[in-house]
Amino acid sequence: SPCVFSTAAQQRSTGDECGPEDPRDEPKHPLSDCALEHKAVKLEEQVRDLTERYRKALADSENVRRRTQKFVEDAKLFGIQSFCRDLVEVADILEKTAESAAEEAEPSNPNPTLKKIYEGLSLIEAKLQSVFAKHGLQKMNPVGGKYDPYDHEIVCHVPAEGMQPGTIALVTQDGYKLHGRTIRHALVGVAVESQE
Repeated sequence: SPCVFSTAAQQRSTGDECGPEDPRDEPKHPLSDCALEHKAVKLEEQVRDLTERYRKALADSENVRRRTQKFVEDAKLFGIQSFCRDLVEVADILEKTAESAAEEAEPSNPNPTLKKIYEGLSLIEAKLQSVFAKHGLQKMNPVGGKYDPYDHEIVCHVPAEGMQPGTIALVTQDGYKLHGRTIRHALVGVAVESQE
């Protein structure tokens, strides 16, 4: 009937509830619910993947930052390593000179100048060792300790008289460490069992 038709037309024009026959209720997108669900799952996977990549990139950049900071700190600590190696040789010469002067300045020798030279050399040597200590450079004192290939270099073997085999019996050249890192190996003689 025309009345029923006009009521349906009015409902459509006023926006009241419409039945499923209303063409406006049909999806405007050609994608079905299944396709939309599949697309949503794909997008979620991409978000997870990108989030994981982002976390890895953050971790990598943090590792690079930490390594760079360690390199900078090591450069500050060990940047003077070659200078220290050269200065250690000067300390050796100074020590040998002081020992020579000590032998010559015995009480039997009345020369006061030689005694003053020895005292001056001893003061310089003590000051040099304190400067070394201030900057983290330390002389090794391995006599009586165990041989360590990272710190010592064997130059001879000595019969173990009153010493345990494998211990260091003498030092022919002092070794030095800079902040715990060996910069010059100590040249040592290691005690061995005598073979009679």
